[in-house]
Order: sequence, then structure tokens, then C-alpha cells
Amino acid sequence: MTAPLPSPGNDPISSHLVVPVLLSGGSGTRLWPVSRASFPKQFWPLVSTRSMIEETARRGLGEGFAPPIVVCNQAHRFVVAEQLRRAGVTAPRIVLEPVGRNSAPAIAAAALLVAEQDPDAVLWMMAADAAIRDVPALHRALAAAVAAARAGRVVTFGMRPTSAETGYGYIEVGEPLADLPGVHDLARFVEKPNPAMAAKLSASGRHLWNSGMFVFTARTLLAEMERHAPDVLVALRPAVSGRTEDLDFIRLEPDAFGLVPNISLDYAVAERTDRAAVVPADLGWSDVGSWAALWEMGAKDENGNVAVGDVLLEDADNCYVRSDGILTAVLGLQDAVVVVTEDAVLAMHRDRAQDVKRVVDRLRAAGRREAVAHNRVYRPWGFYEGLIEGERFQVKRIVVSPGQRLSLQKHFHRAEHWVVVSGTALATYDGTTKLVRENESVYLPLGCVHRLENPGRIPLTLIEVQSGAYLGEDDIVRFEDTYGRK
Repeated sequence: MTAPLPSPGNDPISSHLVVPVLLSGGSGTRLWPVSRASFPKQFWPLVSTRSMIEETARRGLGEGFAPPIVVCNQAHRFVVAEQLRRAGVTAPRIVLEPVGRNSAPAIAAAALLVAEQDPDAVLWMMAADAAIRDVPALHRALAAAVAAARAGRVVTFGMRPTSAETGYGYIEVGEPLADLPGVHDLARFVEKPNPAMAAKLSASGRHLWNSGMFVFTARTLLAEMERHAPDVLVALRPAVSGRTEDLDFIRLEPDAFGLVPNISLDYAVAERTDRAAVVPADLGWSDVGSWAALWEMGAKDENGNVAVGDVLLEDADNCYVRSDGILTAVLGLQDAVVVVTEDAVLAMHRDRAQDVKRVVDRLRAAGRREAVAHNRVYRPWGFYEGLIEGERFQVKRIVVSPGQRLSLQKHFHRAEHWVVVSGTALATYDGTTKLVRENESVYLPLGCVHRLENPGRIPLTLIEVQSGAYLGEDDIVRFEDTYGRK
């Protein structure tokens, strides 16, 4: 029997509590066209009605857990904050990386922050974009890992293989550790194998999938970083000590963080330390790293198909078909993946699911916007999406959440015309403030200083017509912004 998770103490972070640390980096290119750099897979409801980061955060709520630390790209900060709020998380610490530097700097930054209050606090590091079906089993495994972490171990979770997967690294399990039920010595890590080696490893009974989840105390992690990756800490310490805070966000000092080596925790510490341990577990885990993985996890019809959205299937077998918009009909296909978004369609054989990144690389090389951004763009006040674009004009739909407002701004190269479709707008322009109701409009000439607010209790939707010589989003001069943008 493993011990239950400890009861909470009185401090926000203390050695009595487990601190969940969610790493929300990456762009999830293997799940293009749904996952893109501007709105990657952790923000999408791919395996349930909640987004993946919401599901991940909820695993660390309740008795025994401190408020989480989330490390993310600063461009995603408001999306992260909103989705944590929807998940029921209170008082999170959201750490903003000026640039991506992989998992070792991210978790080390969290450890340095925690160590300022209690170096013996236990950190539970997990990716924000993995799926776990059996959460009670996860918490039982976590209790075993916490006990080992308090004994000075660097603990990972090994998932029992259900197939000869080539997309995961593997862990070779060593001998059980005395006085630590459910925990084994970690014999070695194995890189992602070829198909023949994957079949051998998955059938051996001694090898597990590497989940990428780790548990350790802040003290242990920082000591092992000093031993095995001191250059990371040398560059990282001034980035943490020079941090600034605004709203709910912790901004690492950008110049110092830019000097931090780009390295994963596996390479920096886990594969080098003599304190590595593993908890074997069967949690229904997946890193949701491809459309094939979503087919495997999805609810299938009598022909083995997974259909999401407005989909019609005829004489199709073992397909994954997803539409986030228009009706999508599939006829006479087997083992196919078809994914339809507002601005892109992906069609492929399911066996080629690991090759989607090649498509994204070609789109990036061609300078195509679809490689990195969606038609719908989220902002802290709501979102906008393009409807029509032509020479010297474009039309957008803008949705502003209740109580939110855009920055006070002006444009050098475009005029704007707002038409309210639903809700009520409070429009400010050149010193005038006006309530604009449904079917009413306001014109903003070029150079006009203006702001849009939603004073109501329902979302404000309006159509914006822009006209001018240049219509780029960087033609904004902000004078005042609620969200601290420049």
C-alpha cells in the first residue's frame, strides 16, 4: 500500500504540499492543422469537453496540493490564465519564458522560485498536453513517487506499453527500492526506437514508455543541476532573480534567459543522475502526439471510425475524421485521417501520422500563415477572425467578453467602421464616448484615438471594416492598455 498524499499546511508552498508544475511549451505540429504555434494542442478540447491544460491542471487540485506553477510562452499568457480559471485553479503562478529553452530551464526556474520559500517542497512536473484516463491510479502512483522524492530521488513515471510505439522513449526498470513500495531503480533510458526495436522493448516486460512526468524536491533537482548541468543554472539564476511581476504573471529577465542553454531535463539530469527512480504505472496515458493517437483513444463506431464534428461516413473503416466547421463527408476510405478547419484540410493515411511536421515545415518555408496561426486570433479581451480580405480593405468579426476592453490606440494607415451585431459597445474616439447598440455603427477615421469596451453582461459582437494602404496588426500605437501590452 502506498501512503496517501499529505494534508495541506498553512503556507502557499511548503514541504507538506506537492507543487504541480505544468510545462506549456511547444506547438504540437504533429496535430496540425488544429494545433498551431499561435494556439497549440494544450488549449484544445481534443480528448474531452475540457482543454488539455484544463484537464492537466485539475489533476493537481484539492487536498495535498499547492497552487500550480505554469511555465509558458509569454504570447500565450492570457489564454493560460483564462483556461486555468475555467479549470477552477486559484492563485496560480504563471511564469513567462521570453524564448523557448526546453524543459530543463523551465523546471529549474520553477524550482528556484519554490526554493525561495521551501527548498524541501516536492515538485510534480508534467506536460500540459498529455492525456490520462485513470486519475485515481495516477494519484496512487504519485503518492509513491512523493515518498521517493522526499528520500532524495529524481522520480519519473513509466507507462506500461500497450503497443510497439516508436514515438516514445523507453525506460529500463531496475530492482525495487527498499522501503519505497512501488518504486524501482531506473536502469537506463532508451531513445525512441525503430519499429523492430520497439517491438522487442514493448514485449520484454522490463521496459516502459517514458511519460516525461517527474517528481523531486526543489533541493534535489537544483543539486543535480549543479552537478550535471551547471551552465543552465549559471545563466538561469539572474533570469529568476531579475524577474518582474505584473497581474498574475512572473516575467523572467529576458537578456539573462536568452543565454540559458536549450536542453531537456532528460538530457540535463535524468540520464546522468545516480538518483533516478521509476514508478511503473498503468494510467491510460498518452502524450497525444499524433492524429493516430487520437484515433486510438477515441470512441469508435461499429466500423472502427472516430468522428468529431459535422461528419458523414459512408463505407469507411478505421478512420479518424474531424471537422471544426463545414460538413465533411468521407466515402470508401480505410485507415485514413481527415481533419478540416476553417482555413486548411489535412488528409493522409493513418500510418503517416508522425510525418505531419513535414507539411508544416514546407508551409513555413513558403511563408504561409497557416503554418503557425489560425484564422481566429485570441486576445485577452476576446477574439477576432478574418471574414473577407481584398486590396486596401478587410472585414473582421470581433467578439469582446463582458467587462473587457481593447487598448486606447490609433492607426497610421487605416480607418475603421464598427457595426454592432449583438450586445452593446462603449466606443471612445477623439475624446467622445458613445454607447453603440445592435444595428448601430460608428466610423473611426485614420489617426483617430479610439477604444472599444463591452460594458454589458453578454458578449459584444461587431463587424469591423478596415480600409487603408496598410492593414497589418502591427499598425497600432497604444496609449493605454489594461493588460500591460506595449
